[in-house]
Amino acid sequence: MFAEINWMLGYQIKALRRGIATWRNNMYSWGKFWRSYKSYKRLAPTYIQPELQWLYPCLGDDTEETQIEPIYFYQDAWAFERIVQQRPSAHIDVGSHHNFVALLSKVVPVTMVDIRPLSLPLESLQFRRGSILELPFEDGSVSSISSLCVVEHIGLGRYGDQLDPQGTEKAIAELKRVLAPGGDFYISVPINDENRTYFNAHRSFKEAYLVEQFHQLQVIEKRYIFGNSFLSQPVAGFGIGCYHLRQAEAK
Repeated sequence: MFAEINWMLGYQIKALRRGIATWRNNMYSWGKFWRSYKSYKRLAPTYIQPELQWLYPCLGDDTEETQIEPIYFYQDAWAFERIVQQRPSAHIDVGSHHNFVALLSKVVPVTMVDIRPLSLPLESLQFRRGSILELPFEDGSVSSISSLCVVEHIGLGRYGDQLDPQGTEKAIAELKRVLAPGGDFYISVPINDENRTYFNAHRSFKEAYLVEQFHQLQVIEKRYIFGNSFLSQPVAGFGIGCYHLRQAEAK
């Protein structure tokens, strides 16, 4: 009990420190914005004066380099390249990021499956409502399928799904169920030194445990994201494993 209280206090102190740092950065950014606004106003002729009613402050974009979130940047580029190389006649994606499926649909016929429809239509992208725990496809009927940074969320209730400690394992089993003989499967999953549940954000897994879930599938390629690096071998700590798997051909 005392250990949990100490942990919570430590977490709250860290959150407070982050909040103070964010507040200081915001104050600096606002000061810089108003100084820049006054300088621009002095430079601008009357007909293009920046009126207060049209101010649209964008703070923190004046960085020395373009900041990129590494997970989606690397995994989406990796999966996009691999799928395009295979040139499937049709591809199914289950729950991956909408930017990934939108771009992929411009070069490969894509059907996206998710529990929630996208708020915007795209003529090249088909959509089918469905759960990763009960995909709307027959056994062994899908020749190319992807699900990037999805299965680790299943069963935690974060997206309105039912609580289920075995949600990830059931999602992987369902993806394998619909994979056709000779079919390609692209998946990314958090990996770690041990299995952990970061409730209710996501789970992470020892790679050996994941390999057990992928049994009967051939591993075509493994790549890893640790920090800002995209690697061919895993290192210690939390990262993302990107796996290209393939179902055995029918005998």
